[in-house]
Amino acid sequence: MAIENILRERAGKKCELCANSENLSVYFVPPHNDGAVDKSILACATCTGQIMENADIDVHHWRNLNDSAWSQIPAVQVVAWRMLSRLRDEAWARDLLEILYLDDATAAWAQSGIEASDEVGIRHIDSNGTELAVGDSVVLIKDLNVKGAGFTAKRGTVVRNISLSPNNAKHIEGRVNSQQIVILTEFVKKSN
Repeated sequence: MAIENILRERAGKKCELCANSENLSVYFVPPHNDGAVDKSILACATCTGQIMENADIDVHHWRNLNDSAWSQIPAVQVVAWRMLSRLRDEAWARDLLEILYLDDATAAWAQSGIEASDEVGIRHIDSNGTELAVGDSVVLIKDLNVKGAGFTAKRGTVVRNISLSPNNAKHIEGRVNSQQIVILTEFVKKSN
């Protein structure tokens, strides 16, 4: 029996992430691509495109992770965890990520995919030359006028759970005064 047929049966002919029943295909969860059923999921074209970063992330589409993150299938858990990690700027995703439980082997698998994708990406370096990662906390080293928001982010402000711009090594994002802003890495230092 072909792997796609096995996955269709396992998933009830629906995307294992969003329950869509159209444009389904096999997605081999990195770093595995050996064709093993337990290392694969059935995913729709929308999910696959956003997982592989071929399409912009539609935050509302991923609200389906509220259900699929609790799947008993480790491959589904891994993809859910990785997407929640990418969406951690959203309060609902951050909350779900905090309560999501993965056993040690599944957590290691999920983390290995994040580390592998970071290796090929660009590096974000703070003002002291320290490499920044998704989820780090940083401290502003200069008062920054926030354009369009009408406030100044003061020196010494801690910005928690930053996200990194995938296209620009000098840009990070974080929340200051309940506002999501872009900050230049030259104006921050990594917090302990």
